[in-house]
Amino acid sequence: MKRLLATTLLLMSVSAPLLFAEKAPKKAALPKVLIIGDSISMGYTPFVVQALKNQAVVVHNKGNAQHTGTGLERLDQWIGDTKWDVIHFNWGLWDLCYRHPDSKIQGKRDKVNGTVTTTLEQYEKNLDELVRRLKKTHAKLIWAHTTVVPEKEAGRIVGDDQRYNDVATKIMKKHGVEIDDLYTLTKSFPSELFAGVGNVHYTRAGYAKIAALVAEKIKASLKSEQEDSRDKK
Repeated sequence: MKRLLATTLLLMSVSAPLLFAEKAPKKAALPKVLIIGDSISMGYTPFVVQALKNQAVVVHNKGNAQHTGTGLERLDQWIGDTKWDVIHFNWGLWDLCYRHPDSKIQGKRDKVNGTVTTTLEQYEKNLDELVRRLKKTHAKLIWAHTTVVPEKEAGRIVGDDQRYNDVATKIMKKHGVEIDDLYTLTKSFPSELFAGVGNVHYTRAGYAKIAALVAEKIKASLKSEQEDSRDKK
């Protein structure tokens, strides 16, 4: 009898944790965020990943998203079969860049003799198509305005950044897409936050400041999505 009682107690002590484990709530999977963009976005994404640690899984599309033409070709590949909660995306700096095959400057940039990669008219058409396709994911969409074109940039004309952003604003308003105004932010940057004179890239400190705004926008979007989900229950 004592042996049977001991055996019973032993079995209960072993099974009890299992019973409690079965009743414990499963930890919800973190929301998934996709960042699509050029080398500027590749520079700030690591800081966004850190800022949203334990809050979201943040990934960048493989490689450089380049211009809107590249986006149209590869968007489906970048999206894949993942159910994204938020997609933060941008194009522009490549689109408005002038290039010439004989240029010796990195990227064959040449705003004097070169040809613009994407005209404003084509940019508008491409963006409209890209947003239509992105909306099919049912993710929260955040468009990032093109960052500033500094003076003495070899292949880009100062002021084109604003013109291309104006076109983007038109498209985003049409589709009800939120805008992350990285143009206004970077236009306010002092020279020491840029990688060099006439360089569209930034120092680590510069990327960190951009990432802070990007992370803020993504967090707000995730919060909005969670509130929408609760309201539907």
